[in-house]
Amino acid sequence: MPSASTITLNSPLDMHLHLRDGDMLQNIAKESAKTFSGGIIMPNLVPPVCTKEEVVAYRARIRDAIGDETFIPYMTLFFKPEYDHAFLESLREEITAIKLYPAGITTNSEGGVSGFDIETLRPALEAMSDLAIPLCIHGETNGFVMDREAEFVPIYEKLAQAFPKLKIIMEHITTKASVDALERFENLYATITLHHLLITLDDVAGGMLQPHLFCKPIAKRPEDREALLQAALSAHPKVMFGSDSAPHPREAKEACGCAAGVFTAPIALQVLAELFAKHGAIENLPDFISNNAQRIYGITPPAKKIILEEKPFTVPTSYGGVVPMYAGETIDYSIREVMDG
Repeated sequence: MPSASTITLNSPLDMHLHLRDGDMLQNIAKESAKTFSGGIIMPNLVPPVCTKEEVVAYRARIRDAIGDETFIPYMTLFFKPEYDHAFLESLREEITAIKLYPAGITTNSEGGVSGFDIETLRPALEAMSDLAIPLCIHGETNGFVMDREAEFVPIYEKLAQAFPKLKIIMEHITTKASVDALERFENLYATITLHHLLITLDDVAGGMLQPHLFCKPIAKRPEDREALLQAALSAHPKVMFGSDSAPHPREAKEACGCAAGVFTAPIALQVLAELFAKHGAIENLPDFISNNAQRIYGITPPAKKIILEEKPFTVPTSYGGVVPMYAGETIDYSIREVMDG
């Protein structure tokens, strides 16, 4: 590392990213592409990305939106139980993973899986195992909102046991129960967001409601946040950064029926640097932000250096009509330079 006041990150990766489509894609895609070398792109558009043609077309729209930024969109497919080996083999070179959503559990997930009968899922998941395609899962039931993720852990375990060669990524985990599950199954991995390392439910709804901190999975208890922090700060080898940066227009957030999602893409690296520095764990940030993901997914992102410095930065109140986390507040780190190659 350079001096104590600067931090250099090589090829940072965002392993869970929403770029949306249309005007929103055009407005916010560069906020990730400026500072990250690549990201796992979520497929829950309307309609969801379910065919080779849709994957190719969406990738092209992303590349158009990011212009000449050095950034690889690692594409995913929206999971359907009817996917067979031949279909997935034809897509193997186009996708990095497949994303499974329980039906209706989060934004644009109505076409997801209802029930988790192993035999119904077996043909698609065995094909994925054979083709070494990782399975990313939004792991929540439709139970009481604070218990949904913990209730899903037995489903993770059932899948991990039934398909031991399948890499299963527990997406945006928020509970100690999920962290503990990592130790029990060799083929379970996880992403952790920035906001779940920082907030609990009290920050969202303990006083005046904070709509721009409302997300799914909902923020949990202090002991859950502590478990996530320990996993990230210690460079747990099965944990990766995935922002789940989820942009919504201001009018959709500051409204009755507030949309779920926290927009962190423009400030993620700066705040992570501040967080890891505060805890004396800067040496572990490269593993959390890039090295673990490269090893787990078997990817090699383009070379890119991000130099951050300990210099106050006031977060803009809006990026392309989207309100970011910490809007209008001052954070401790700024991006000094971005170097490709």
